[in-house]
Amino acid sequence: MTDAQLVQDAPVSLIAEKVGAHLKNRHAAERRFRAYGMASIIIAVIFLAVLLSSILGRGLGAFVQHEMQLSVTFDAAVLDPDATHDPKVLASADYMALVRSSMTTLFPEAADNRGARRELSALVSSGAEMVLRKMVLSDPSVIGTTKTLWVPTSAPLDQLMKGNMAREAEKGGQFSERQLGWVDALKEKGLVKSHFNTWLWTQGDSRQPELAGLRGAIVGSFYSLVVTLVLSFPLGVATAIYLEEFAAKNKWTDLIEVNINNLAAVPSIVFGLLGLEMFLNVFGMPRSAPLVGGLALTLVSLPTIIIASRVALKAVPPWIREAALGLGASKLQMVTHHVLPLAMPGILTGTIIGMARAIGESAPLLMIGMVAFIVDVPSSPLEPATALPVQIYLWAASPERAFVERTSAAIIVLLLFLAVMNAGAIYLRKKFERRW
Repeated sequence: MTDAQLVQDAPVSLIAEKVGAHLKNRHAAERRFRAYGMASIIIAVIFLAVLLSSILGRGLGAFVQHEMQLSVTFDAAVLDPDATHDPKVLASADYMALVRSSMTTLFPEAADNRGARRELSALVSSGAEMVLRKMVLSDPSVIGTTKTLWVPTSAPLDQLMKGNMAREAEKGGQFSERQLGWVDALKEKGLVKSHFNTWLWTQGDSRQPELAGLRGAIVGSFYSLVVTLVLSFPLGVATAIYLEEFAAKNKWTDLIEVNINNLAAVPSIVFGLLGLEMFLNVFGMPRSAPLVGGLALTLVSLPTIIIASRVALKAVPPWIREAALGLGASKLQMVTHHVLPLAMPGILTGTIIGMARAIGESAPLLMIGMVAFIVDVPSSPLEPATALPVQIYLWAASPERAFVERTSAAIIVLLLFLAVMNAGAIYLRKKFERRW
């Protein structure tokens, strides 16, 4: 008896029972698969939330800096003893003497004790000297007057005020009982307050955490990305157009395509080694310059842009090409006037994604020397500079506690840049996407 006859002769209830059991097992498997997927998403979201909360918890404090109010007397005998108003004399004057004098005016008991004066000076950052110097050089008429102004506190005091440092020495505190008494007195008088940290946005790198800023790294990253965009976008799009529209399909083009796909998966440090050998050793380009950094990042982003551009070109329906050619357009006219404009939203999206990858790369920049300690903000792509990922690397390696806060703040800024660039890619895709 055949299976068909068995099924035909079997009772309807038995068949329904077997089908029901099979459906029950299949639905249970689907529920388990759905539960596994949901659990994976929940675990990923939890890890992401922990990571972001850790970064935000450590880094948000860096956007606020404590400053101290001082009444400073710009003593002419200290700043300009010959009354010449010579900018060189004013620039080399001992402005910290004015700061120390202002501090001992607040606490006269420290005036006759060298150790006490040293402990008192440790409450103020050397950035106070920069504030006074800039004020005098911009307006020499302040010499001989007394001004009330806010100056940055030292990094340990800033950490103490933010609650990141214990008061007790056995718990990691760095202040003596006498210094803690002075700090409490300053707080009671309202002479220490938190302000928005403008130093973080207006200064370059510094050995002192309270003076370290991101401006040099942001400008260096900007110059590097400009060089990367100017080189990688036209080269990537032109390569994609040639391979997709003009190149003959043979073993050579297949070899090129395979190598481009493989290059997209090559570790970025390999491109850094290539940039070190070619751009620095062979061509003798300036080390640690954004120009060289942009060239190295171009090597990183080119495969991504080429692949994304080819996908965008493939998405254009073939009847667009056939219609253009049928109306008498040449192949070049067909590509430039019809195919390329329709593929441009996808090309731009891929370019932004490639640039977002480039802005977060540090290995190629480390290999070409952009890891150097650079204080000045670069004014051109040929001057030495650093970049945001490299600045994060440098600050993370610093032993000072306040640099932990700066490191997390730099990560927040970098994540914001990446979020904006990815949001731009999503916006372009949604706005100009064509459905065929």
